[in-house]
Amino acid sequence: MKKLIPSFFGAILFYTIIPLPTFIPINFSKIAVWLPFVGFLVGGLLGFIAYIFDVLGFSPFLQGILMVSLWIYLTGGLHLDGVMDTADGLAVQNPQKRLRVMSDSNTGAYGVMAGIVVILIKVATLTEIRENSWFYLIFSASWARWGQFISIVLYPYLKKEGKGAFLKESLNLPFDTIFSSLFIIPLVLIQYFWFNNSIEVILLRMLIGGFIPLLIGWWFYQQLGGHTGDTYGATVEWSEALILCYLTSILNLFHY
Repeated sequence: MKKLIPSFFGAILFYTIIPLPTFIPINFSKIAVWLPFVGFLVGGLLGFIAYIFDVLGFSPFLQGILMVSLWIYLTGGLHLDGVMDTADGLAVQNPQKRLRVMSDSNTGAYGVMAGIVVILIKVATLTEIRENSWFYLIFSASWARWGQFISIVLYPYLKKEGKGAFLKESLNLPFDTIFSSLFIIPLVLIQYFWFNNSIEVILLRMLIGGFIPLLIGWWFYQQLGGHTGDTYGATVEWSEALILCYLTSILNLFHY
């Protein structure tokens, strides 16, 4: 417990470019448990900025471009880089060479295309979501990082020397899994008391929100036999994009 709060600040420093005062205690040993809460913070900041853009009268398309750009900036491009490296690796037909290609700092054609697709999906969906976009930003960012945490817990890490290897260390299961999942509580409360959504709507939204990142994390495991820091990032980015697709379709179909 002594490491838990300092590790929250460590998670902010590791996963975002948000600056913190130098006097704040920092610990990186348990930062993985804070992943969904970091997503909550990132989504909340983006939601606040989206509100300002609305007040300033920015067009939906321009807002979408600016929001995705800021999204990438706030995370330092960490996860998007994982999308591109993972795509380059999976494009290699020889499974034995995939990890070596993913470690290459040069980005190939498949990586560029994957990055463009993710960005375009996010811009398109954010352009469609005109009301309560702050909540859907929080929703997608937090669930996507929960998916990364579950991938860290469930699947082997493939590179002993990789930067992501330490994320598995110091995890205390099942306590950390339960703790990391507590972000679900405020998401449910917001939907029930703020939006007056029915229990059925909330349950469906939450089930899909969790299913998408679980499926993506499992798919990468099937392709590689485990995960790396790159696939952790790719899990976050693809989950965010596909969760936003789901939310957009639900909004258009049922006007929630």
